[in-house]
Amino acid sequence: MPRLPTPSDFPTLSITPPPSAPSPVTAPKPPINVLLLLHGLGDTLTPFTTLSQQLGLPETCCIALQAPTPLPFDLGGFHWGDDIVFDQSTGEMEFDTGFTNSTKVLGEVIHVLIEKCGFQSREVLLFGFGQGGMAALAATAEVKGELGGVVDIGGPVPSSIPIPSTSTPSSNPSPSTSSTPPPSKNRTPILLLGGSSRTLLTPSAIQKTKVIFPFTEYKKWPRAGDGMPRTREEMFPIMEFFSRRLRSRRGVPEGSVEIG
Repeated sequence: MPRLPTPSDFPTLSITPPPSAPSPVTAPKPPINVLLLLHGLGDTLTPFTTLSQQLGLPETCCIALQAPTPLPFDLGGFHWGDDIVFDQSTGEMEFDTGFTNSTKVLGEVIHVLIEKCGFQSREVLLFGFGQGGMAALAATAEVKGELGGVVDIGGPVPSSIPIPSTSTPSSNPSPSTSSTPPPSKNRTPILLLGGSSRTLLTPSAIQKTKVIFPFTEYKKWPRAGDGMPRTREEMFPIMEFFSRRLRSRRGVPEGSVEIG
């Protein structure tokens, strides 16, 4: 049975346990799901710690992670990229600057959750905003097996993720053919959300995500920009996704064992 992670298990983060049982007579049980929350470029874990408390997901431990690298020039905040690059035309920071470092950090967190805390890969989900969403996709692409799912708000798939090969291997490969097998398609479900204009989720970015992650849904909000959800209607697809992907013990007899 999974156990609740503790701060000693990880780098900088905050942990929000599942909501309390409705009755004080009911003994608290360990979470059966864990949700990793990744903030956007230039932010910290603090807003997503608040978000994890507001979500109130049953039987789910929420972990807000802070990006590994602080922004330079005393700008404040942190970022998930390997470098800082400024767009020469707009002066804004680029999102897609490599995710080798953050992929390693997130991979270690997921490894601890599975190997040390006892969660199955299917019980681990990620929620990322902007560059945090890109980091979530980059880390998910490196995971062996299916995760519970990824909610990505406004984060296009990183250019560093290779596109799986769909060609049929030749029965007589040439001597120059690489012995390294092509990357296989990832079965982790993805929910992409973004605005109807001024969005980084262009048609080509959405299509590439669907090629790499075939189980990708895209929800377009009827407003400009890729900001966080502002209304109940914008939040509904996210909660619907969680309702499908989060596991539950409700209706399962005590002592039952899952097979398969």
